[in-house]
Amino acid sequence: MRSSNIGGQAVMEGIMMRHKDKYSIAVRRPDKEIELKVEDYKCIFGNGKIWKKPIIRGVVSFVESLVIGTKCLMFSAEIAGDEEDEEETKKNQQLTAEELEAKKVKEDKQFRWLLYGTVAVSVVISVAAFMLLPYALASLIRKVGASEVLVTIAEAFVKMALFMGYMLLISRMKDIQRTFMYHGAEHKCINCVEHGLPLTVENVLKSSRMHRRCGTSFLFLVMLVSIFLHFIFVLVPGYWMRLFGRLLMVPIVAGVSFEIIQWAGRTDSKFAEIMSKPGLAMQKFTTKEPTADMAEVAIKAVEAVFDWRAYLKEEFGLDVPLAEEKES
Repeated sequence: MRSSNIGGQAVMEGIMMRHKDKYSIAVRRPDKEIELKVEDYKCIFGNGKIWKKPIIRGVVSFVESLVIGTKCLMFSAEIAGDEEDEEETKKNQQLTAEELEAKKVKEDKQFRWLLYGTVAVSVVISVAAFMLLPYALASLIRKVGASEVLVTIAEAFVKMALFMGYMLLISRMKDIQRTFMYHGAEHKCINCVEHGLPLTVENVLKSSRMHRRCGTSFLFLVMLVSIFLHFIFVLVPGYWMRLFGRLLMVPIVAGVSFEIIQWAGRTDSKFAEIMSKPGLAMQKFTTKEPTADMAEVAIKAVEAVFDWRAYLKEEFGLDVPLAEEKES
């Protein structure tokens, strides 16, 4: 498999795809047409070289993925939902151009506050549930004389149980099933081109829905890395110091996990294959087989930001005529 450096995520009734300095969102509208939006990608931390250093770039990527991902989810929810109601349309028609512009500026400002607020709340809940809560629960065995080493081992089991339980729970929710099908379509598109196949609906559907660079694999890796790194705190005195240390360790855990998963996505070594197996197994919960119309949406998202024909020609020596795009 040859890495294309495409990344993405599933959104409501659609796909977000990102490549280099652009990202696209393709969403299936209620009228069955595909809404496509393409935007330039700009690092929210700026273009300083410090943000591209190992470990640090992982933290940056994690934060940006949350921001862009949440933004795309909010956009897709708006597009996939009902059309603007007649009352709102009438109100807008009565406004002047200046009033419409002022309304748009106000709505954009409200959207940004909502976006960053949602991301902040998501981070706080995630860290509390999967980083701090496991240690708090595991610390209860200290009452029966358990050492800090045993508490840390118990924390590892509690953490994995919470994570696996969460994944199993959301995978059974009917409302999330279609999103997981789009998640499968996203992976299939990337696997399709990275295995040298023209990007058609037929080729996408027969490709694998598992991929090493998946966000699910990243989250699972975060759990594993945090388990090993948290053994550092065995020698730290005091419960609250150890708990606070785990909080400070979150960026380092994210950075190390990012480097590992990027390396695994670039190499075909046996060790990388073994390291990737647990994350790939977790994707059985978070990806489902998509339908042909979902694959069509995913293809639209890919083609908006990535020239897959040029990639196939450069990497595989395969010259795909334009007419082949219309097959299937």
